[in-house]
Amino acid sequence: MTFNDVIQKAFVDDFFTSINIFDIIVNLVFAMLIGIYIYFVYKLKNRSGFYSKDFNIVLVGLPIITSAIVLSMQSNLVISLGMVGALSIVRFRNAVKNSIDLLFLFWSISIGIICGGKLYSLALILSLVLSFILILLDFFPSRKESSLLIINAKSIEIENELHNILKKKTKFYKVKSKSIHGNNMDLIIEIRSNENNSLVVDCSKIKNVENVNLLSHDGDDRL
Repeated sequence: MTFNDVIQKAFVDDFFTSINIFDIIVNLVFAMLIGIYIYFVYKLKNRSGFYSKDFNIVLVGLPIITSAIVLSMQSNLVISLGMVGALSIVRFRNAVKNSIDLLFLFWSISIGIICGGKLYSLALILSLVLSFILILLDFFPSRKESSLLIINAKSIEIENELHNILKKKTKFYKVKSKSIHGNNMDLIIEIRSNENNSLVVDCSKIKNVENVNLLSHDGDDRL
């Protein structure tokens, strides 16, 4: 037997295998069940106003589709090479709105790959460990996020009084932008405070202050 014969038998002949229909059903059902599990974990974990049910449904479909792709690549060399070529030219341009969505996307895809490899125990353990980590990290207190205090005044003489109020009412503050038009002044100040309501009221009482706005965000760079 020549070297080419060995390569052909080990890599080509053995690569073309039939898939048992029972294995296909078990594979896809298991991927679907874990996908549904991810669906509920994501729904419970997501607390922002940007929750998308369509995105969550995608998390259920991804493991099933990925698992089917992996199964087909295992059974046929031609399909596997075709899949590599097809998937290499796919480009997804949808922006991920929340950083945590990346975790769930990779989790969903990984489950499909693992189920396609028939490593069902690993898929289950991975899902349970990730769920435990997400629940555990929720118990750790997070630092209070900064807010933006925007002040429009008819006089530039308000700064001293404003700084006195900020020293009393905030744990941290920093002037991010200062704009002067004649005798009018616009200030954008980054603050960190537990007394936001009283701070806004005190700032609005300063003489010559026209408008006071407070913008806060939830830590994911969306105001």
